[in-house]
Amino acid sequence: MPVAVKKRPRFFNMEEVLRNLGSIPPSRVRMDPAPGTATLRDLIRLWKAEGKMCELVDGTLVEKPMAFAESNIATLLAFALQAFIEDHDLGLIVGEQGLMKIVPGLVRAPDVSFVSWDQIPERQIPDEPVPSVFPDLAVEVLSKGNTRREMARKRREYFRAGTRIVWMVNPATRTVDVYTQVDEFTTLSEQGTLDGGDVLPGFKLPVRKLFANLPGKTSRRSRANGH
Repeated sequence: MPVAVKKRPRFFNMEEVLRNLGSIPPSRVRMDPAPGTATLRDLIRLWKAEGKMCELVDGTLVEKPMAFAESNIATLLAFALQAFIEDHDLGLIVGEQGLMKIVPGLVRAPDVSFVSWDQIPERQIPDEPVPSVFPDLAVEVLSKGNTRREMARKRREYFRAGTRIVWMVNPATRTVDVYTQVDEFTTLSEQGTLDGGDVLPGFKLPVRKLFANLPGKTSRRSRANGH
């Protein structure tokens, strides 16, 4: 008679879970289903039932931080990018609810994403809720709930999937880190200008426009600069 072999759990305790996710706050980790056991179906079910925006990472549902000012910055960027790609017929812009299965078992939702037509030859928006695409350009607007290790992990995943530029926007320091490789970046201050590089050649946006309506600076320290 065959003996059932008990499958080893992916994680033994919450400390392991949080460390794996980049030492994020435990309040962002959904416990149902148990960390390490969640699937894409669970992610979609939660989205439909509660409207909760989560990412799926190593079988764990991770809530995205919610913040009003950061959402406004992401929207400003999305509008500027949308106007540019419409003029040049380059692809699609999606916002913070644009879930993407960037590799099997990993679902991310950058705050703003540009997906080129090269990934969508038929030039029609995919009808599945979580398509298998990746951001050619990924934008992350840092919130208080993000951590340095979490953002470093995200960068690794994006570039491994095929992303060519990542913009890390930091409202706390009013700067943008422009990554062209996982650990290669240039920091732009409010006096600088964002450009699309080889991904969106010709796109330009003064950094100061992203932070024009924020209250006065209270600290020069970064909340989660991802370095």
